[in-house]
Amino acid sequence: MKKNRSQLELTKEEMTSYGYQIIDAIVEHHDTQKEKLPVALGSREEMDSLFLEEAPEMGTEPTEVLDFVLEKVMTKSTLMSHPKSYSFVPGPSNYISAMADALATGYNIFSGGWAASPAAAELEIVTIQWLLKIFGFPKKKGGGIFTSGGSMANLTALTTARRIKCGDDFSKAIIYLSDQAHSSNIKAIRVLGFKKEQIRIIPTDSEFKFSVNKLKNCIAKDRLEGLMPFCLIATSGTTNTGTVDPLSELAAICKKEDIWFHIDGAYGAAAILSKTGKSLMKGIEKADSLTVDPHKWFYQPYEMGCLLVRNHKYLSHTFTEKPEYLRDIEGNTSEINFYDHGIQLTRRFRALKFYMSLKTFGLKEFRNAITYNIELAEATEGILRKSKRWEVVFPATLAVINFRYNPISKRYTDKELDGINQYISEKVVSSRKALLVTTILHGQVVLRMCLINPRTTLDDVKETLELCGGFATEIEEKLAKG
Repeated sequence: MKKNRSQLELTKEEMTSYGYQIIDAIVEHHDTQKEKLPVALGSREEMDSLFLEEAPEMGTEPTEVLDFVLEKVMTKSTLMSHPKSYSFVPGPSNYISAMADALATGYNIFSGGWAASPAAAELEIVTIQWLLKIFGFPKKKGGGIFTSGGSMANLTALTTARRIKCGDDFSKAIIYLSDQAHSSNIKAIRVLGFKKEQIRIIPTDSEFKFSVNKLKNCIAKDRLEGLMPFCLIATSGTTNTGTVDPLSELAAICKKEDIWFHIDGAYGAAAILSKTGKSLMKGIEKADSLTVDPHKWFYQPYEMGCLLVRNHKYLSHTFTEKPEYLRDIEGNTSEINFYDHGIQLTRRFRALKFYMSLKTFGLKEFRNAITYNIELAEATEGILRKSKRWEVVFPATLAVINFRYNPISKRYTDKELDGINQYISEKVVSSRKALLVTTILHGQVVLRMCLINPRTTLDDVKETLELCGGFATEIEEKLAKG
């Protein structure tokens, strides 16, 4: 029997058939992803020619729309989960979590308040407690909330820090971060209405770590001028190099100076599950708040960030509002309404994918995957150091390696080397065979690999380096001809 399309419904048979086609496409994608080209290219004009149209007045058969999307949309998006996607911080994802997202969306679970979905709220409480234990935060007193990503987690953290430390008057408040802090922190500071004069960007040392002495000098100067140092942002795993700031030293300064200690561990904090990462993360448990991005190194699909705090009351004291239309669903104090712990009222059920994937694979396999990633970056560094063509600019740190083409048989100027390495990156990306872009370290253009995909192999890396070498030879020949 045909459904009334005005109710936006399909028959059971139509839904079943349609659903199987989508699942088949997702399974095929996961199974064959390695054989695909990871990079998608397309100009605005090309995309307009494919998709630009007026909103259709009349509908189209569901399978026809699906076929069009699979053919034209999914094939024209860069695959951040591809084994040869090395740039930015890749999103390796996993199939279990992808299906969990399908369940959460399919059931359209509202994960804002306890009364709407006690099970969803409970799973968020449970998974937050798992993370509190992993990072050494107080399990009973601590708390947290899942967000869309690290940007929203950092914004939530800084909003909380301002409320707890400054109250309503933050006109003299000063915030400190390093020149390697993620750009989302600066964006959050701007959103919160701080002036440029209230931000202190502290230079890092030669290893790109927060300069403790320069920080101390800056805090002392600000206090002498009658200002109010209130928050410090450290990083556990910078995007550029994977560097971890001296967390214990910074924690001691914050405790002495009564400054909120926030750690942005969106990229690197998950490395605490490995032996190497755990030693680097010493002091992370002393933070007042910590940002973690499960959609990075906890292998979850987009979007999933997380903010952890030492005291869950920090969040509720910052974000709780009591509108009349919510008065019947407040519940008791043990039944957490997560809309009282963050910015969003309407929230999707993000906890489900993290819960199901950890229950399915177990924490041990996550530890193994993260350890493998770190060892893969170290193996890559070993290959580069044995080559006469490549120079390691910054050693493998938390699965990030920075290097550049600089053959010992040549005497290229810094400007020439910058041009060569930029050319290599552009040619690799335009070939679509790998996603490998540059960054700037010590004023040099360098190639950067972030190797957090557990399905990336050393052979993948070797093939990519060979590809880079071929383009290096190509540009060298052009330079030789003048």
